[in-house]
Amino acid sequence: MVEYGWNKRMERVLISGSSGLIGSALVHSLERTGTGVMRLVRGTPRNASEIALGPGGGPARAAVSGFDAVIHLAGESIVGRWSEAKKKKIRESRVQGTANLAGVLAAAEIKPKVFACASATGFYGDRGDEVLTERSASGTGFLAEVARDWEAAARIAADAGIRTVNLRTGLVLSANGGALAKMLLPFRLGLGGRLGSGRQWWSWIHIEDVIGAIHHVIATADLSGPVNLVAPNATRNAEFTNKLASTLHRPALFPVPALALELAFGRMPARELFLSSVRAMPEKLVNEGYNFRFPDLDRALEDLV
Repeated sequence: MVEYGWNKRMERVLISGSSGLIGSALVHSLERTGTGVMRLVRGTPRNASEIALGPGGGPARAAVSGFDAVIHLAGESIVGRWSEAKKKKIRESRVQGTANLAGVLAAAEIKPKVFACASATGFYGDRGDEVLTERSASGTGFLAEVARDWEAAARIAADAGIRTVNLRTGLVLSANGGALAKMLLPFRLGLGGRLGSGRQWWSWIHIEDVIGAIHHVIATADLSGPVNLVAPNATRNAEFTNKLASTLHRPALFPVPALALELAFGRMPARELFLSSVRAMPEKLVNEGYNFRFPDLDRALEDLV
C-alpha cells in the first residue's frame, strides 16, 4: 500500500470528476486513509456519498458547507477533433463550471480550508526549450487561453479567503487510461515512434505522483496559487518514445509525421496536444519538500508497463 502522508485532520473531502483517471485514483487513496469522501455529480445522486449539481451548474450552498477540502477535477475531454461546439464544451465545462463551484464555496456558511482546482501545463503554450516554472507567463493558443480563464474563475474562491491551488497537470502516465494506455498497443506491436520532429518537450508525471502531490498540496497550509504537477525531469518526445519501446523490448521505427497527426486529429489539436513543447518544472513542489516516487522516466515506465 502506498502511503501519501495525508493530513489526518482532513476528515471530509468533496471531489468533482471522481470517475476520471485522476479522480478515481484519488478517491481510492483517500478512502484507504479513512477520509470521508463525497462526490459532486451531474444528475440524480445514487447514494448518500453523492451531491448533485443544481440547475445553475453549481451545488447548493448548504451541501458544500463544512468540507475540509474541495478538489475540482471535472471537465470535458480534450481528446477528439476540436469543432466549434467541442471547443465551447471544453471551455465552458472548465471556466463556467469552476466559476459556479467557486461562487458557491465562497458563499458557504463554513468554507473549505482549501480549494484545489485542476488546470494544465497547456497554460504555458508552445515554448520550445524554455524552462517553465509557476512564475512563467502564460503562452498563446486555445489551451493556454482556456487555462488562464480557468484559473481566473478559481480566484472567486481565493478572493473569499479560501486557500486556492491551481493544479497545472502535465501528461499523466497510467496503465489504466490516458495517453500512455493508448500508446501501449502500437508500441507492443513494434509500430511506435516519435511524433513529428520528436524534439518537443513532454512534461510527464506518474499517476502515483499526481495523487501524492495532491495529498501534499492539501496538507501544506502555506501552498497556494499555481502548482506544476509534473516530474522534475521532462523529456523530449523522441526520448520518451525510445524509452517506452525499450521498456517493452520493441524497436521504435515508425515515426508519425506532423501532417499525419493533423489529418487524424485536426490541425489545432494536433499541434497543441502532441507537437507543442512544454518544459515545465515542479518548482513549488520541490521547494515545499515533496519527494517524487518516480522522478525519472525509466523508473516510471518500468513500474507501469
